[in-house]
Amino acid sequence: MKIDLKAEQQNTLNTPRYKYSFAAKFFFFMMDILAGKKNTLPKAKLLEILASIPYRRWEIRQYMKQTRKYRNNDKVEKSQKITDWSREAQDNEFMHLLVVHQKMKEDKMKDKWYLSAFMRFMIAWSYVIIAKLLAFFSQKRAFLFNAEFENHAENVYATMVKENPQWEEQKVTNPIVKKYADVDNWADVFRRIGLDERDHMNHSFHFCGQPESIVKYEGMPEIK
Repeated sequence: MKIDLKAEQQNTLNTPRYKYSFAAKFFFFMMDILAGKKNTLPKAKLLEILASIPYRRWEIRQYMKQTRKYRNNDKVEKSQKITDWSREAQDNEFMHLLVVHQKMKEDKMKDKWYLSAFMRFMIAWSYVIIAKLLAFFSQKRAFLFNAEFENHAENVYATMVKENPQWEEQKVTNPIVKKYADVDNWADVFRRIGLDERDHMNHSFHFCGQPESIVKYEGMPEIK
């Protein structure tokens, strides 16, 4: 089923954001201090560098859990569902990173200071610690924080498309980008990324036990 990406972008803009926790608000505030309040491609690149980190941590954690609980089929099955989703989500987030990078190359846009090798390492290392601590103390809270992160990312992309109307006329010819999404223009590429972030948010709400917070749409993938 073909999804109306423009309609879903508008739906994102029209839907009130999830009521973020203090921790999420503080995290986004620090992101704005670091990368600026304006939604830009370098800022999106930073988001994508961080986005895959929790999924990698959860995949490792769930494999360890399955080894410990191998006698309990129900727990192993639930853990495997999280593992499968985590693997798929981190691959998807990495593809987002590649797409954003290709767009920056096409526009001859240089990385900002916070994307230097040293800063990338420090920021990513800090987020690894956050992801580990959240999962250690409460996996449910880790999923919820991720839902907040993904809701924020979805809105970043929807707003960027709105603020860059020239993307509607910019054709996609890059083979890496075409592999990700076979669409005609860059506006639809970033709309597709935004919808991916919604899917990640929905799965996070599902696994943290908040199905009432899931934002449904026609053609959305099944959440198991």
